[in-house]
Amino acid sequence: MDFQPDLSALTDNELESLLDSAKRVRECYRVLEKGGLNIVGEVLKGQGTFYEMEHYPKGDVFDRDTRSQYYYHAHRADNPEHGHFHTFLRLPDEEQGDDCTMHLIAISMDAWGYPIGLFTTNRWVTDEKWHSADQVIPRLGEFEIDHASPSWPVNIWITDFVRLYRFHISALLEERDRVIQSVGRPLDEVLENRDFEVLSSCEVDVEGWQKTLNQALRQPHR
Repeated sequence: MDFQPDLSALTDNELESLLDSAKRVRECYRVLEKGGLNIVGEVLKGQGTFYEMEHYPKGDVFDRDTRSQYYYHAHRADNPEHGHFHTFLRLPDEEQGDDCTMHLIAISMDAWGYPIGLFTTNRWVTDEKWHSADQVIPRLGEFEIDHASPSWPVNIWITDFVRLYRFHISALLEERDRVIQSVGRPLDEVLENRDFEVLSSCEVDVEGWQKTLNQALRQPHR
């Protein structure tokens, strides 16, 4: 399935906003590469031996002002990725009187520390409170890590990466919900079914997506 948005339906302002995020993402790569560093290496720096299933950095990364959170880990041995980031918003839970997590998207990373894909997961994977695509999509723009720990370039990168791919993420979330509905079983049962883990996914190519956005913005009919 093609998760790329219909660019003809986007305004110039929306395209320019996406391009601004693309530039910020690539600027993070530039400053890290000058020091022989990469996104994943920054997150794992000083964390000791890398173990599957452990969260990195320890304790996760959380912005109290924006209530945004992420961590990196690995557990998919049959996948070409090195590991992946999980991104969340932590929201007040009026029913239980505590925070609940809203999972936004997972970002697959290769062994060189660069993104290769996006994917959604079933509820049991991240132990979140389940939110439908209609609930998550309007809140994607709230995700922002606006501090320098554990790495300012990584926090800028992950914030703008979610923004750069927000339309892809929206389509992936909608597909996730369609997959769950297609099972034909009660929702609570499907959300705990270990046979359903990754529910939608797509590959990413930042440079290629940036070129596509530039071409769309230059179209004479716009």
